Amino acid sequence: MAFSVRYIVDDVDEAIRFYGENLGFEVDMNPAPGFAALSKDDLRLYLNAPGAGSAGTAGGTPEPGGWNRFQLTVDDLDKRINELRGSGARFRGDIAEGAGGRQILLEDPSGNLVELFEPKS
Repeated sequence: MAFSVRYIVDDVDEAIRFYGENLGFEVDMNPAPGFAALSKDDLRLYLNAPGAGSAGTAGGTPEPGGWNRFQLTVDDLDKRINELRGSGARFRGDIAEGAGGRQILLEDPSGNLVELFEPKS
């Protein structure tokens, strides 16, 4: 089963680079400057600039950011954070730890969140 998430981003090309270089997403489609479809495993990520196409105007004027996010599981959270910081990535807050594991919120260039999660072994 595949899942889809749509993020509103300020700059689609910048978001494509971020998700590709930092998180291993592949570009499936980039037909116009305001839209791209990326994929990683069973996740399809749609990137829209505000006002681009019907999804860029649905419900009013969507804006980037917020607290909604999708989760990517990682084997070594500390190592992954160091790699991402080395490439200039930004995080919202610090590592949080709970009964199930540890996680941190990574911000894409528009402030949309990706939760990096390391399950407890």
